[in-house]
Amino acid sequence: MPGAYSRFRELLPAEQRDTARAARLPASRVLALPELRANPFRHRICRVFSTAEDGSDSLSFEDFLDMLSVFSDAATSDIKSHYAFRIFDFDDDGTLDKKDLESLVNCLTGQSEESRLSDAEMEQLIQNILDESDIDKDGTINLSEFQHVISRSPDFASSFKIVL
Repeated sequence: MPGAYSRFRELLPAEQRDTARAARLPASRVLALPELRANPFRHRICRVFSTAEDGSDSLSFEDFLDMLSVFSDAATSDIKSHYAFRIFDFDDDGTLDKKDLESLVNCLTGQSEESRLSDAEMEQLIQNILDESDIDKDGTINLSEFQHVISRSPDFASSFKIVL
């Protein structure tokens, strides 16, 4: 990835630039990237790609490369859908349940009073999503069900990207 290391290095605090390969990029600096600033899932993106064990969601250079790779045009639809699923799985339990879907909808529609769905609208939308996607009818969407839905969305792979 041309320029990935230099981009990572320039995002680091000045005192860490000489040891960039061993440094961790604070989540606040990743979230401030122009390419992520308007993304409603930016906090989840940091969480999913971070290998930090302290819960800081900071990114190592390898984490940063993984993120760039997944959001690049070169990544396969399977890889992109796997990471999209992890980003949408807000409670990290391996399934998308009603609570995850509600969080997903809230991220997409915004949190303001004008844009927020009523309880009835939210319940109907989540039910529609489950009716369409929950193949085994267990009340959740697993990775293979999610990938099945994504496979019917031809624009998914080209829209699931970040270009630095």
